[in-house]
Amino acid sequence: MVKQLEIEFGAITADNVEQLRKVNAACFPVSYNDGFYKDVVARKDEGLNKFAYVNGFVVGAVCTRVEDMPSAGSSSVKSGGGDEGEVRSRLYIMTLGVLAAYRGRGIGSKMIASILEYYEQHKDDELSTVDEITLHVQTSNTDAMKFYTSRFGFVKGEMVENYYRRIDPPHCYILSKKLR
Repeated sequence: MVKQLEIEFGAITADNVEQLRKVNAACFPVSYNDGFYKDVVARKDEGLNKFAYVNGFVVGAVCTRVEDMPSAGSSSVKSGGGDEGEVRSRLYIMTLGVLAAYRGRGIGSKMIASILEYYEQHKDDELSTVDEITLHVQTSNTDAMKFYTSRFGFVKGEMVENYYRRIDPPHCYILSKKLR
């Protein structure tokens, strides 16, 4: 078994956001626009958006946002705690990437675990409307699907055709995990 690395987490800020660009460019077949990076910095939420460091070097990052649940009749309203008629929300993992040389060492697992721990710590206050956590995974990325489903209990949902514009295959699956 490969040795687990000791990692530290750190905030994504205006001063270091270029490192996030580099991690994303190395990890993903798509590029993210300037708006993505500005939004991550503007959130100032180290609990949901963070770097993973090993010996002071950035080796990975996760970016997550809280978003309203899609409205499908009344499914986005009142399924967890909170007031009647309150719009429900979810955590959406926009990106989670670990540099290739550091994969298989527990870094991605620790990043997901830290997001889930943050949720548990804040589910009765700032995250009281959050019912699930979701992400999109390219249909050909079987390693990512196995990572999320076998290690964290995510469920593979519907396939979204032509989700990606500039990569092949362009389709993805929605993976989700109920939190309440």
